[in-house]
Amino acid sequence: MNEIEIPEADRQIGTNHPRHTQIIYGHNSPQFDFLDAYKTERLHHAWMITGSRGIGKATLGYKIAKFILSQNQSISDINQDLKDTLDIQSDHPVSKRINALGEPNLYLVRRLWDEKLKKFKQNITVDEIRKLKNFFSMSAADGGWRVAIIDAADEMNNAAANALLKILEEPPKKVLILLISHQPLRLMPTIRSRCRSLKCNNLSSEDLANALEQLDIEQSQDKEQINILANGSVGSSVELISNNGIEIYNSIVQLAKQIPQMNRQSIQKLADSCAGKNAAERYEITLRLFMLFISRLAKFGAMQKNENHTALSIESKVFHELAPDTKSARKWADFSQIISERTSHARAVNLDPSMVILDMLLQFEETSKKH
Repeated sequence: MNEIEIPEADRQIGTNHPRHTQIIYGHNSPQFDFLDAYKTERLHHAWMITGSRGIGKATLGYKIAKFILSQNQSISDINQDLKDTLDIQSDHPVSKRINALGEPNLYLVRRLWDEKLKKFKQNITVDEIRKLKNFFSMSAADGGWRVAIIDAADEMNNAAANALLKILEEPPKKVLILLISHQPLRLMPTIRSRCRSLKCNNLSSEDLANALEQLDIEQSQDKEQINILANGSVGSSVELISNNGIEIYNSIVQLAKQIPQMNRQSIQKLADSCAGKNAAERYEITLRLFMLFISRLAKFGAMQKNENHTALSIESKVFHELAPDTKSARKWADFSQIISERTSHARAVNLDPSMVILDMLLQFEETSKKH
């Protein structure tokens, strides 16, 4: 199959798609939990794979899908010989078909690409869940398993979530639904209650380094800063390394150091760098890194007496000035929520990226003056 030309919403910028990753680092516990349920014939029909963005949740989902769809015998036949691993050979027919998006018993639910607007749709819509229902209505050709991966389940709109709930309430036989979720609390409680959970933790420094090596990502001289800011996320590390993430983050910190009055030319420069069709990726990265900065600022104020939370050298002065106590921490936590809602609205109505960044920075300056 030729290389996919249409972008994929569930692929992190600068990395291979999760279905192509052979080795998973740092998630042995959820793998064993799923395998134990399979071997003891207690395999639930729906599983939520939860954890931070970019730590390998989707990779685990594809590994589970490949494992399940590679099993051609009944569970009772397999139990005697099944190894304590979900691994299958990379040249296994199922693995090759999934990698090529040609596996008939696997259905992917994700945000679609809008060819006219040249960007991904904002949400997973009810139409995509209806297609999933149609997929489940057809029996597998070999009478075996059918698997669906929803990535990310957090991105379903209300109509899609309600349609999925109906499937979860009355699941067909021999189906497995894997919900990838960065923020499970955003899902309907009734959906969460009908799923078993596989919790994926952020990676250790060693596992993170191994995962980056597997992706052929060369760690830069800013390794320590990247490790702290990425917080155990492969996706965040790649973003910082491959997309000028450190440069963008440091520019945000430098602007914050100018509080109470940020240089207007510097603000405009950062905003303008996110303008234009070719700057869409930089815009998204800048938004995420600004939110990361505010999150770290709030956490610093709340945990100053906790030695496990320390500021980077570039952050130290501004963090001490803007978040000296728990009261200021609450202020920045509230601000983070406000900005999150405003940026979500901005995406929904296609506001000009440079204006969004400009407004965000000015709101930050204004908030810093509040006591």
